[in-house]
Amino acid sequence: LIERTLAHIRQVYINRAGPLVNNSRVVKDYLAIKLAAAQHEIFGVILLDTGHRIIGDQVLFHGTVDGAAVYPREVVKCALRHNAAALICYHNHPSGRPEPSRDDIAITRRLKDALTLVDIRLLDHIITGGGDTVSLADRGSV
Repeated sequence: LIERTLAHIRQVYINRAGPLVNNSRVVKDYLAIKLAAAQHEIFGVILLDTGHRIIGDQVLFHGTVDGAAVYPREVVKCALRHNAAALICYHNHPSGRPEPSRDDIAITRRLKDALTLVDIRLLDHIITGGGDTVSLADRGSV
């Protein structure tokens, strides 16, 4: 059922032409469903073109029940490989609480700085947990 729901969301909302970031609720819902069953941290990126249409959704790092090592160099390499103009980072908190930690905010700043050097915009970092989501952009941390 989850895979069918994700496929439907991809088909209807994500794979269609048009700006993705104009509907952040769809992105948040997609990520909440995608990461709901994960029992360890998963960090990924949604890659966007200049029109903020989806190029890809790439899981980059897998972690433990309470953390994942994120390497800005690998995020930048992935974005360049896909010729992305912007991206949305995401990860889950298997604890069920999507509240960002100091480390989450720090890595977001490091990623934004690294991506800015190669003219790629970090639009958001979304954290999921327990079916809820937190947008660091909405909180002014991106």
